[in-house]
Amino acid sequence: MQASKGPPVISVVGWSNSGKTTFLTKLVRELKARGYRVGTVKHHHGDVEFDKPGKDTWQHSRAGADAVSLAGKCGFFVYKKCDNPSLDDVSSLMPEMDIIITEGFKSENTPKIEVRRHQQESSPAAAAEDMVALVEESSVIKQTDGETVPCFAPGDAGGVADLLETLYLR
Repeated sequence: MQASKGPPVISVVGWSNSGKTTFLTKLVRELKARGYRVGTVKHHHGDVEFDKPGKDTWQHSRAGADAVSLAGKCGFFVYKKCDNPSLDDVSSLMPEMDIIITEGFKSENTPKIEVRRHQQESSPAAAAEDMVALVEESSVIKQTDGETVPCFAPGDAGGVADLLETLYLR
């Protein structure tokens, strides 16, 4: 599924308001508690605008800088202008991570953890061949190709972390 030589990239996907962010933050906390270095990438469908109008870095960007960085005691932030960056472009900036978890990127060629709510969209957000886990309130789900996908409750970040350790981190 993944050709990159960097850390494994796993995408948490689902339809709008399915609980992706809530689950992803639980999963990050669980993996951090186990000692892993975790990077995240959030997919955004519109223009990305991180800076506040009038601030120095905003002025640097408006002056034409192709990349703007803000550094301080606790870390740094880099905003780099480019046309439609790929997930590989972004994840390549985090080679020291043990794992990178994305929110979104349904169409990328990455293993997927799909988050679903019963009352929402019934069609899958991820292709069956990409799905490594399903997060919802039911039991194991049968896919159309006859394969089963492990299913976890929304509060079971530990179970999903166990799966990720088995598949990608050991």
